[in-house]
Amino acid sequence: MITVFGSINMDLIATTERLPKPGETVAGNGFSTAAGGKGANQALAARRAGSVVRMVGAVGRDEFAGPALALLKEAGTDLSGAKPVDGPTGIALILVGGDGENVIAVVPGANGTLTAADADAALAPMKAGDILMLQFEIPVPAVEHALLRAKEKGVVTILNIAPLIAEAPRLGRLADVVIANETEFERLAGENGMDDARREAAMQALHAQTGQTLIVTLGADGVIAIRDGAVSRSAGLVIDPVDTVGAGDTFCGYFAAGLDAGLDFATALRRAAVAGSLACLEPGAQPSIPVSGEVSRRL
Repeated sequence: MITVFGSINMDLIATTERLPKPGETVAGNGFSTAAGGKGANQALAARRAGSVVRMVGAVGRDEFAGPALALLKEAGTDLSGAKPVDGPTGIALILVGGDGENVIAVVPGANGTLTAADADAALAPMKAGDILMLQFEIPVPAVEHALLRAKEKGVVTILNIAPLIAEAPRLGRLADVVIANETEFERLAGENGMDDARREAAMQALHAQTGQTLIVTLGADGVIAIRDGAVSRSAGLVIDPVDTVGAGDTFCGYFAAGLDAGLDFATALRRAAVAGSLACLEPGAQPSIPVSGEVSRRL
């Protein structure tokens, strides 16, 4: 079983021919809303991949709360830990350029109310060997408490160190599995501008220190990982991306589901990489997450 302790948002998405430069205004050519939040996205991805998933987080008492939970509910996610609180539901403001790249600003709203007590509630029904997924769109004290309590209980922790925060290098060392993109890993390793060889060497050095499983997603170049001293690589699909929003979250959720299902590490990586690629072919974070059958057909 997988428990996700993280953010639940509504995404407000505008599309433009190209992303604006600082201080520049560009004309938009489309607007939509979609359920999002890194926690909710990863929970839905794990659920669509076939795992039993419990989502623990918070929504506001506003018009966005229902839509923010709708796809999770439709997929059969356990939402007993998604509590309503006074104030607004979290919001992400997203600009998507014509090449599929994006810029995002997140307003925490209800996500910012989560505490160590909520972490305890997330972990209360969990047992050794269960999987807890975390990200950095909820308050740091809640994430840190969850990581420490999980270690005490023998719960396996997967930490996606996004969005990138100052505490990432310290908190990253508390997790069993760390998932990062290229930029996030550079912060974790304390070195900027890595080429492929230097990245692999840095991963090996960090792994030797911590024993953690480290996974770095590389966009169109797939993924590189190190586990039990061995380096693995996996490719995604060759695609023409429509929208990369949610691709990383899809990878995380599918990877967790692979471990939960008992897949070997290489297969879990490949399946997650393919799922992340497929998520780039449709707009929106949650609507674009593929179901298990779609992924299996592309392996």
